[in-house]
Amino acid sequence: MTASRSVLVPPERLVRWFATFADRHGVPAYDVVSGRLQASAPDGTSATAALPFGRDHAGSASPVAFRAAAEAPDRWGVLLVRRGGFAVASVTGDRVVAAKVGRRHVQGRTKAGGQSQQRFARRRDNQARQAYEAAAGHAAGILGGPLDALVCGGDRPGVERVLDDPRLRHLAAVRVGPWLAVPDPRRAVLDQAVRDGRSVAVVLSDPVDEQGRRVR
Repeated sequence: MTASRSVLVPPERLVRWFATFADRHGVPAYDVVSGRLQASAPDGTSATAALPFGRDHAGSASPVAFRAAAEAPDRWGVLLVRRGGFAVASVTGDRVVAAKVGRRHVQGRTKAGGQSQQRFARRRDNQARQAYEAAAGHAAGILGGPLDALVCGGDRPGVERVLDDPRLRHLAAVRVGPWLAVPDPRRAVLDQAVRDGRSVAVVLSDPVDEQGRRVR
């Protein structure tokens, strides 16, 4: 049995991260499996690292080669949408060159019934539509022109509504995963999303017994 957990590692810390992994679990054997770097330690622990921006690793099985492949593209973007809030950034490498965070009021749900509920639902839908339109307008201004990748997060239907704007449909070809789970977008949330979007996702798997205790 194994227990797994995931961590995000910025590319500049990746080589040191694997060195620490070797110190803790023994010098691992490295392999490239399905475009990911896999480290298998003598104590049974493994670490599987995936490149950011949905890319596959085609180089040698070493942390140094993997780190070189983890460089962020020249121009990429982040789009976060929640009901009534959005954040968008244009990024070069690890540097945000343009960003906008915005919020519009969208009413919550009501327990009222009948015609009152219908009027409330129409008002709420109109507010949400206006919020998505505002988000699309800012996104079109900041993410205009060619992008190498687009990382998204927040509310999936909201993101889809924003990207359905004719000015943004070209971004469908460069959208990549993984999806970022974020709270209501603020500037700090956007900055963290930029860091997470360019980080390497590592899945650690430890051998455990039937009680979930790590086997040593």
